[in-house]
Amino acid sequence: RQRRVMGRGDGRGRGRGRGRDGRGRKSRDGDKEEWVPVTKLGRLVKEGKIRSLEEIYLYSMPIKEFQIIDHFYPPTAGKLKDEVMKIMPVQKQSSAGQRTRFKAFVAVGDSDGHIGLGVKCAKEVATAIRGALILAKMSLIPVRRGYWGKMSGMPHTVPNKLSGKCGSVAVRLIPAPRGTGLVAAPASKKILAMAGLEDCYSSTRGHSRTMGNFIKAVFFAISKSYGYLSPELWKPTVFQKTPFQEHTDYLSKDAADLKLTAEAPHY
Repeated sequence: RQRRVMGRGDGRGRGRGRGRDGRGRKSRDGDKEEWVPVTKLGRLVKEGKIRSLEEIYLYSMPIKEFQIIDHFYPPTAGKLKDEVMKIMPVQKQSSAGQRTRFKAFVAVGDSDGHIGLGVKCAKEVATAIRGALILAKMSLIPVRRGYWGKMSGMPHTVPNKLSGKCGSVAVRLIPAPRGTGLVAAPASKKILAMAGLEDCYSSTRGHSRTMGNFIKAVFFAISKSYGYLSPELWKPTVFQKTPFQEHTDYLSKDAADLKLTAEAPHY
């Protein structure tokens, strides 16, 4: 009788374990997953030490968990809108023929100065959209808005000319007077509206029919809005402690508790 070789599972599969979708921890009350933060930033957000997204952007901290965005924009509130911009099939030539997968482009925005774009490729359309939505939330960026002429009322347009490029597509966003509206193609108009811009001229060069590169170029252009240092931002910078330094005692205590939990014997 042959001995069964144990080690990689039960002789079947690839030994990844945890079942099909075992990455999250499920709470006892059924399918609803309980968020267990795995980054320092996630722990501070869940504990309420960081109260707004602007605190995160101020210190340029990378967002590695989409639940951080869900904490500030609960899905039930419906403030953060998402839009599937494009779904396209992509193929790879393999020895057995072609392998077709689906690429999804999803944009998220609150129409009030925040926009994100996510791109994901997967075997199924639903999986690609879900993955792109998660990536879009994690890439959420602040959008600076300004005025075309007289600085009265709320900011309504881009603060200065902005440009972005992806592939052969180059997009230029130009400030427009109040009441102009968004002078842009339907795809870019949707992104500009989700970013919270009311008036804007746009100019495009290259093969803008390639929708993926076109919307990425628009996103790259908008993301540069805070990159220009205009005179009103010339005030001397007052440096403060980053949230990681400020709450270092809490983070170290929490880390010590986690270590003790991990080292505790399991019976």
